[in-house]
Amino acid sequence: MDLNSRLFDSIRIKPSCDEPRATAEASCESPGCKNPGLYRAPKGRKAEGQYWRFCMDHVRAYNASYNYFDGMNDAAVQAYQKDALIGHRPTWAMGVNRTGPGKPEPEATRDWAYVDPLGILRANGVGEKARRARQEEPEQPRRSAAVRKALDVLGLDETADTAGIKAQYKTLVKRFHPDANGGDRSFEERLRDIIRAHDVLRTAGLC
Repeated sequence: MDLNSRLFDSIRIKPSCDEPRATAEASCESPGCKNPGLYRAPKGRKAEGQYWRFCMDHVRAYNASYNYFDGMNDAAVQAYQKDALIGHRPTWAMGVNRTGPGKPEPEATRDWAYVDPLGILRANGVGEKARRARQEEPEQPRRSAAVRKALDVLGLDETADTAGIKAQYKTLVKRFHPDANGGDRSFEERLRDIIRAHDVLRTAGLC
């Protein structure tokens, strides 16, 4: 590939909408300098994506003294370098309950933030609130297949309590008993299913 080809001279890169155009009219931002600010230099930590405009002499001087970690203690620098290995995303050991006994020690205090617009990763974010809401909900005991089937026969779900089961059983017996239907025995099979379902629930200690 010929890097001196005229094709490379015709390549143009569209500047970002947020990036000011480097023109001859843009002055160097170094105090007292009136030379064109044709070169950009990063403003540093907490101002990622923002740049100064300098002339050649001042951008060289700025780059020579630039230190991204200026003002950070050793622990914070080490934490930043460690997080850089995984793209500055929070991690935790497998099998560790971060909210219960044995949770890991808090990491070094950081003065930078994760890119987290929805607040999912923050302790007071949406994800944390949802997790706390799930923890506060009473955990329903898992019913056996026979119990679930019996509840279904009575027209109830797994959340039914003892009082609800008894009330529903009495209502169904009165509805399908031959005495309540003028001696009609067409509902006897349905009544037997209801009685069997009630026996299953009583054996399970639910009524």
